[in-house]
Amino acid sequence: MNFSESLKELREKSKKRNFDQTLDLIINFKGFDPRRDTLNTSTILPHISKKKKICAFLENPSKAVDYVITKGDIEKITADDLKKLTKEYDFFIASAKLMPVVATKFGKILGIAGKMPDPKMGGVVMQESEAAIKESVHKLLQMVKIRAKEASIKVPIGKESMVNEELIENANAVLKAVIPALPKKELNIKSVMFKFTMSKPIKVKK
Repeated sequence: MNFSESLKELREKSKKRNFDQTLDLIINFKGFDPRRDTLNTSTILPHISKKKKICAFLENPSKAVDYVITKGDIEKITADDLKKLTKEYDFFIASAKLMPVVATKFGKILGIAGKMPDPKMGGVVMQESEAAIKESVHKLLQMVKIRAKEASIKVPIGKESMVNEELIENANAVLKAVIPALPKKELNIKSVMFKFTMSKPIKVKK
């Protein structure tokens, strides 16, 4: 994929806006039916472009996250409260000791939102300490989840203000995660495009 040439073309054709636009990587599929096929993966972006908000289920307060739901708070939170939190926060983490009650009470809501604390992504803190929580947060800040609900995906990979080299590395990271997760690998890729928030998409040349 010639990401460099396509990104240069997008910048030349896009009007400057009075805000820092998001750059999306769009991947269109072929021979992929989301009713039958599944794409549910994640990857680490080498370059962070956006501060993600993290909510945590912890036994004790912590300054390493944006919002903490303590053991005592869990009993007070309603399903509607948690649904609002899933819209406000990008990721949820939890202490391993609280995971059973979190899964029992909130598993369905967090699962539907795709925000259940995931040990594979560093979302479950085995030993609750500030150092362990900070390590989990750092990993999640670089993480991007990739799920297909239709025959294409749009993944935010950076900001217009970032240099091309960083954006290209992020694009490559997403593509390298998506291809192995597809049923027919590269054969399921129809086209790849770049798009700024307010621009028209530019097809990435092979």
